[in-house]
Amino acid sequence: MARIRATCSDCGDIELDPPELHARVCVDNGSAAYRFCCPECQMVSIKDSDPRTVDMLASAGVPVEEWALPAELDEKHGGQRINHDDIISFHELLGDDEALADELRKLVGNK
Repeated sequence: MARIRATCSDCGDIELDPPELHARVCVDNGSAAYRFCCPECQMVSIKDSDPRTVDMLASAGVPVEEWALPAELDEKHGGQRINHDDIISFHELLGDDEALADELRKLVGNK
């Protein structure tokens, strides 16, 4: 079995067996990355990559997963963006059960 050299940001160069790495490729834009857990410090590292490197990893036996960008990225959004004041108001509303119930009733049309 081929050993794969990777670099841990804390420990430097390490060698891993193919099952110790996992690669991912986005089917929408071709972006790729791989991850591994350093056998020395147990820190998980995620490294951006290119499809060619992922192909080489796959040929060495590294599992490759394909994923797609979430459909929500294509949704059209209307209205104003929320701001810091909106977040604070929402936080305060969550602490007031009656006010929260009133607002929820307004949303579902039960005034």
